[in-house]
Amino acid sequence: MAGSTTRTAIDRIERPWGDRTPYTRGERWPTRVDTQLAGGVTEADVDRWVPAASLLHSNGDAMDIAVKDETIVGVRGRGADRVNAGRLGPKDLYGWQANNSADRLTRPLVRRGGELVESDWDTAMDAIVDRCRALISDPDHGPEAIGFYTSGQLYLEEYYTLGVIARAGIGTPHLDGNTRLCTATAAEALKESFGSDGQPGSYSDVDHTDTIALFGHNVAATQTVLWMRILDRLDGPTPPRLICVDPRRTAVAERADIHLAPRPGTNLALMNGLLHEIIRNHWYEPDFVTDHTVGFADLARTAADYPPARVADICGIDAGDLMDAAELIGTTDRLLSTVLQGFYQSHQATAAAVQVNNIHLLRAMLGRPGCGVLQMNGQPTAQNTRECGANGDLPGFRNWANEDHVHELAELWDVSVDRIPHDGPPTHAMEIFRLAETGSVRLLWISATNPAVSLPELARIRDILGDEELFVVAQDLFRTETAELADVVLPAATWGEKTGTFTNADRTVHLAEKAVDPPGAARADLDIFVDFAARMDFRDQHGRPLIRWADPEGAFRAWQRCSAGRPCDYTGFSYEFLRAAGGTQWPLPAGSSAGTERLYVDRRFPTDADECETFGKDIADGTPVSPSDYRARDPHGRALLKAATYSQPREVPSEAYPFSLITGRTLYHFHTRTKTGRAPELQAAAPEVWVQVNPDDARTLEIEEGQMLEIINTRSRVHARARIGDVRPGVLFLPFHYGYWDVDDSAGHDRAANELTPTDWDPASKQPIFKTSVAALRKAPR
Repeated sequence: MAGSTTRTAIDRIERPWGDRTPYTRGERWPTRVDTQLAGGVTEADVDRWVPAASLLHSNGDAMDIAVKDETIVGVRGRGADRVNAGRLGPKDLYGWQANNSADRLTRPLVRRGGELVESDWDTAMDAIVDRCRALISDPDHGPEAIGFYTSGQLYLEEYYTLGVIARAGIGTPHLDGNTRLCTATAAEALKESFGSDGQPGSYSDVDHTDTIALFGHNVAATQTVLWMRILDRLDGPTPPRLICVDPRRTAVAERADIHLAPRPGTNLALMNGLLHEIIRNHWYEPDFVTDHTVGFADLARTAADYPPARVADICGIDAGDLMDAAELIGTTDRLLSTVLQGFYQSHQATAAAVQVNNIHLLRAMLGRPGCGVLQMNGQPTAQNTRECGANGDLPGFRNWANEDHVHELAELWDVSVDRIPHDGPPTHAMEIFRLAETGSVRLLWISATNPAVSLPELARIRDILGDEELFVVAQDLFRTETAELADVVLPAATWGEKTGTFTNADRTVHLAEKAVDPPGAARADLDIFVDFAARMDFRDQHGRPLIRWADPEGAFRAWQRCSAGRPCDYTGFSYEFLRAAGGTQWPLPAGSSAGTERLYVDRRFPTDADECETFGKDIADGTPVSPSDYRARDPHGRALLKAATYSQPREVPSEAYPFSLITGRTLYHFHTRTKTGRAPELQAAAPEVWVQVNPDDARTLEIEEGQMLEIINTRSRVHARARIGDVRPGVLFLPFHYGYWDVDDSAGHDRAANELTPTDWDPASKQPIFKTSVAALRKAPR
């Protein structure tokens, strides 16, 4: 059983998780190598296999790219890799076809007379450089007139280069990624509890745990290979118990021992209720709490106000189910918890996610096999945006409010400290777009993301991007909805067409190698950023080029120097090491031969005032803790137990808008379908938007399966077909992937879920809130 290898040829659209390979607790997950090749191509036909990892979710599945006649023709899972043991999900198996799509961008586009026309690199880059120089030298604007909005899909080397350009080249604080939409709360929750970013747990904890609790995490759809691992444990002789918190009855909920389906926007009350029971029944480790945490008394006082009956009333759940979940969590020997968008994109996001950390701290469920927290990421390289400072933080998990940390960067980059903006926190994405709206940001460079579909309140975003006073650069693979609004469009290379490293949600670093050349004149994002820096002639204090590297390996070595001694230490890595060892977890200090499977094994946390990534915030209202206040109460390596009281969401159902509206992800698509919508099998599996309606609500409104419906609120309306199924009464679920690039113009914008979502964000993490809208529902007019 354990260690066996199987190869499957089943339909992975109909059976997305493949065949089971059950195993028992403590065994190694068996190998199962999944392969998908273009029609008529066999493994014997493949000219070469090139190592890479998945770029269509955050799991970090290792694979080899099949190349025939200098074209990508398929993929094969890598059986020896620690993350996936050879398995691939549907997006991995079919998404590569987007690389070969006939509508790839192959030349730069510039706007002339209101139209985007093909141009050349010199013309396009000169237009960007001329506008940047003019803004920087203008006394009414300066460096802060320039903003960057990047992705969760570039490579580490590209993020780090962009971060140096923005911080030390231009000197703007306006740099963030679309990771703000998916992983900002993960980072904030980790910093608030442990002093620094970095996932405490490991995927291998699935192999050892007794209980898995998934908080707002539909792992079956978002990290399909991790769900395969869980399924194989569930089907083995010593299955873990499973708790699912989700207002929908997903595939995860179907397998759960306990399914809690709270009202949208009530996650914090639910978590406080679980903590109430854990503390009341003394299901915690008092010695660990005393020796290794601070804040227990405040947490206990807050939790005392959330007895099961009150929580059941707030959340609309059964009090007995809550108590059963608390007992299971409070008495299990090994607990693994995961958290994702059901918490991160909802009301009181950071406060709710921190309570998951609190459970593990109370129970000392950290640093040993089977015990860990995974504050999951939504995108494949989200961890790298955070490490490299491309997400609204400083590189190397440094603290912008710590002068010594800023001096370290200034010395590393050989620039003056004043060159690096640090008189306030780096600007988060929602604020960058607000500054563009008010005219403060005059040039916005958008790389590898599609905010015209993914940001909230899309009518507002279109107005911002379409403003003639804002110069928009879009760097992407296709003419996305965002690219259509840009002044300059830069054709980029993608996965399989460039080399670089990226890190998954459990800190595993993979090297993805170039397999084929990009189409036409498309360039790797790193090459574009290096070219821009050279044209801008950015220099250090000694007159040398600020960017002193020209290739991925040089950029990686520069990043290693930046990470040295920090919690995310990469100094033991090299491209040669990764080629030999495969996926390896950081930190890996120089001289180490093996990665770090779990953090905090020594029960010491990076919360010292001189070490921590942040001095923290009030997790309820986002008020920053001052450096002096933090130092006066220096935790000295102890974790922080932070409490918050529940408050009602800003939007609640009413007579006019009786439904709660939540958006989310589906199994077959990623983000705004830029790639998955161009993979025939994935597009055929989910060709159009749909809205999930509870059966009782459908009967009341006389709605039938497949009927076209209209979802309405004060911001807009969306048309979607009814999918009658397992979502709690009074709640509508709408997948957010669908824009309008492949729709006839007459359809307009009426299928994008984010037409309906509000411009609102969590006060601590600044992550937009997509899961607390309200709406009315009716049959669509003929």
